Amino acid sequence: MIKLQFIHVPGCHTCMLVMDIIEEIKPQFPDLEIEKIDATTPKGQELTMKYRIMSSPGLIINGESFSMGMIKKEDLVKKLQSLQKKNE
Repeated sequence: MIKLQFIHVPGCHTCMLVMDIIEEIKPQFPDLEIEKIDATTPKGQELTMKYRIMSSPGLIINGESFSMGMIKKEDLVKKLQSLQKKNE
């Protein structure tokens, strides 16, 4: 199982673009679990502080900060593929 926590801000344009990328690649990773967390909630604020997320969205993969702000689809795919291989 790969756990991706998606820390977003409501109405954030970049967050929507990154979520589109995640949804597009999700079929390639059947063991990917996505948790969407609003950054304005207590849990969102806690994770934002813990991982020092300075721009939206923040991506945390298996408890490790992966990115902040806009991402490249290729970088995310590469990271998820490496984790998937470890889980095999």
